[in-house]
Amino acid sequence: MARLLAFLVLLIPGLMAAGGIKLIRDTIFGKLISPFPFLGLQFTIGIVLLIIGLGFFAGFLLHRDRKNGKVQPRFAKNKKES
Repeated sequence: MARLLAFLVLLIPGLMAAGGIKLIRDTIFGKLISPFPFLGLQFTIGIVLLIIGLGFFAGFLLHRDRKNGKVQPRFAKNKKES
């Protein structure tokens, strides 16, 4: 059950990133999609979706690897002494 939930959590940002790549590609080839009034806005929304999707995915992997102790020392969280 936990693996299915993790898959669903990662599916949404993955689809966002894929949609962002599609918007960027359509802008490069000059194809305007209906909800956007001009190509510049379409490109900007595509970049934002791509960055948010990949950022969430990368953050999820970094968090998981930190928890399992599989990161290099420079990426490990510093534990502050009380």
